Amino acid sequence: MIFNMPGFESIFPGQADMNDTILRHDWRIEEIEALLDLPFNDLLFRAQTLHRAHFDPNQVQVSSLLSIKTGACSEDCGYCSQSAKYNTDVEPERLLPVGEVIEAASAAKAKGASRFCMGAAWRNPTDKNLERVIEMVEAVHGMGMETCITLGMLTEAQAQRLSEAGLDYYNHNLDTSPEFYGEVITTRTFEDRLDTLAHVRNAGINVCSGGILGMGESRRDRARMLQELANLPRHPESVPINMLVPVEGTPLYDAEGIDHLEFIRTIAVARLLMPESYVRLSAGRAEMSDEAQALCFLAGANSIFYGERLLTTDNPETDADRQLFNRLGLTMEASVESMVKAAKGSCRKSA
Repeated sequence: MIFNMPGFESIFPGQADMNDTILRHDWRIEEIEALLDLPFNDLLFRAQTLHRAHFDPNQVQVSSLLSIKTGACSEDCGYCSQSAKYNTDVEPERLLPVGEVIEAASAAKAKGASRFCMGAAWRNPTDKNLERVIEMVEAVHGMGMETCITLGMLTEAQAQRLSEAGLDYYNHNLDTSPEFYGEVITTRTFEDRLDTLAHVRNAGINVCSGGILGMGESRRDRARMLQELANLPRHPESVPINMLVPVEGTPLYDAEGIDHLEFIRTIAVARLLMPESYVRLSAGRAEMSDEAQALCFLAGANSIFYGERLLTTDNPETDADRQLFNRLGLTMEASVESMVKAAKGSCRKSA
């Protein structure tokens, strides 16, 4: 048996082989902390073995992210350069024209991205603005790419409208634990975020939700954030794990930060708690070495943002990512359009 290791049965009772994974939604905080406390090699071994039971270990889903409306947000998220409450270098911009969005999506697709994500700095969209975003979703979806948007809080009716437009994913991060949340944001509550996730899920849209590490939170806060995500009625299909990129002018500019090995541990535990979810290595990659990123992939990360910018912060250049993928023997997950074409070709051959 692969998982005949001390302490395994206490964390995964009755489960000696991780290939027989039972999806759980009842994780106790003590169990998650026990995983975070494991010896580093044991933790990564478990995470990688479970990852292989559900995904191709050498394939990475690649997304591209575009800010479609930048700055002047009324929220006070302590990490965000786009808040109107802070003096940062970000210049406010209006909602982009649909044509510019299509052009950016085409460029991202040409570079290998299979999902195009669009972010608007709003507390919540107006119905008028939502209709303009829906035009973008429909146009990008028509290009054969998966679509993802983040617009802030949604009403039940707005989530349903996005579902009818064919939106694939909606991103709404929990950011941190319920207990630490008030240290980061005061203009909306943790429950507000859960409500939006419920509206998205009820509308039949895939959920993209994760958090940010290195904001001064404790390890228990990180465990609590993962617990909230893993104990949702259905695991998020995509779980972005961000490392804080300090922005001068924001309250968290001088935050303590997080050790890269601790960040990798959190990736591994996210994989163990949500084995069928894509775990995305998100913001902070520009500050990580190739070796640290490689360990993240070993820990179960299998999705990244691709492109030189993540909304308003830097990201590794696409050529650098391609070189890293080549060195690690990783390939990009095919787009929806490519998979459909491949399936049709296979059908013609068999006929």
